[in-house]
Amino acid sequence: MSQAQRASWDEYFMSIAQVVATRSTCPRKFVGAVIVGSRTILSTGYNGSIRGMPHCSDVGHMMEDGHCVATIHAETNAILQAAKNGVVIAGATLYVTASPCWNCFKQVANAGLVRICYGEFYRDTRSFDVARQIGLELVHIPLPGVSLPAAPPLPPG
Repeated sequence: MSQAQRASWDEYFMSIAQVVATRSTCPRKFVGAVIVGSRTILSTGYNGSIRGMPHCSDVGHMMEDGHCVATIHAETNAILQAAKNGVVIAGATLYVTASPCWNCFKQVANAGLVRICYGEFYRDTRSFDVARQIGLELVHIPLPGVSLPAAPPLPPG
């Protein structure tokens, strides 16, 4: 393979995030996250239920205000997995298939990550302004094409 065909590091890790998303257990949104430091994967996470609890894909959703609250988001799961295993993530980059929601963005910022690479925009623009204020880099990396299951249409309302 020539150098021109070789994936960039951002494309490489975003592709891995897409594969991680295939483990998601909430079919409303398949999201994968990979935390990387010095070109090394430190942690991964995907949308899923609390450990030991049934998955949305098995028992349905716990809906509040149009959101499934049974699911822990991919970014949070990646941060928690790193903490559980004693892995330092301060100064690292987060690759995530969808831009973080406001709550996940706050957690990513306070965990000391310095760069977020996201594949698709997801709902909340507040993080863009705050990221500029605190020096956290937000970068759009187009999803490289790993096939993910389609989310079902949202109910009206």
